[in-house]
Amino acid sequence: MHRVVALALPEVVAFDLSIPAQVFGHHDEQDRYSFAVCASRAGLVPTTTGFSIHAPLGLAALRSADTVIVPGYASSEDPPAVVLHALQAAARRGARVVSVCTGAFALAAAGLLDGRRATTHWRSAAELAARYPRVEVDADVLYIDDGHVATSARIAAGIDLCLHLVRTDHGADAAARIARRMVVAPHRDGGQAQYLQRATPPSGTGLAGTCAWALERLAEPLTVNDLARHAGWAPRTFARHFLAETGTTPLRWLTAQRLLEVRRLLEVSDLSVEQIAASCGLGTAANLRLHLARDTGTTPTEYRRTYQGRYPVHATDTTSIPDSGRSG
Repeated sequence: MHRVVALALPEVVAFDLSIPAQVFGHHDEQDRYSFAVCASRAGLVPTTTGFSIHAPLGLAALRSADTVIVPGYASSEDPPAVVLHALQAAARRGARVVSVCTGAFALAAAGLLDGRRATTHWRSAAELAARYPRVEVDADVLYIDDGHVATSARIAAGIDLCLHLVRTDHGADAAARIARRMVVAPHRDGGQAQYLQRATPPSGTGLAGTCAWALERLAEPLTVNDLARHAGWAPRTFARHFLAETGTTPLRWLTAQRLLEVRRLLEVSDLSVEQIAASCGLGTAANLRLHLARDTGTTPTEYRRTYQGRYPVHATDTTSIPDSGRSG
């Protein structure tokens, strides 16, 4: 019997807490897992959504836990020292320590993410990196399993991670059975990058018109000089203003917009990868695959299948042949 204990910190995200409860605490799993909820002190714990939950156990519950899960919580301040010590003690004795969303802040405060890759919700990634510089924050993935420490992005990504843990413990069939019960995909390829809203200059600013102009010409080999010329600025001045307004460089923004169009066309069309690459300004199918893998962690085939529910129909579309050596 594998004992899973969720640590509810004030103000806990109720949905994040419900994920491990549904995966590990459901009666269908009572022969494999036991599940409990604890807090720094037994009793009521406020949530982020206006109600409180009751944690029947205190921190002593972590002493016998095989897996400790910290759901997301309002993470503006580090948890009390007694909580951090309890997390450190659990990790020292070999418990698997897991976070969902901003639960990563508690693991980072305890030093459990030092020198490790970790993730959280993309909106909180910059803050996590700034507050805990020894953590290698990766905002583009759904979850990271680093052995005895695992972290996930928000909400649905917590489901992905918990199913991954079941898959690790008991195999793919066990995870698939739980996924069917929860009516979710047993495994999702890709990362948070699929769901980010890319920064775009607000309408009415000096750059909005140039960005709109560029979006109509994604198939062309645009350069910073081209964009700056349209905006009427010197290239260095343009790049400086662009970074200030969007938080990214012109070429990175342009690549992101091209990838947004790539994903749109993969979702709604049966164009070949070669055709999509040309129409989006990425040149070749190989270059498209490289950028898509970096941006979403998956291949054109798997991305298209996820959103269209089938493989593409054109024989010329080489994404119908899975890339060898890749899981996505």
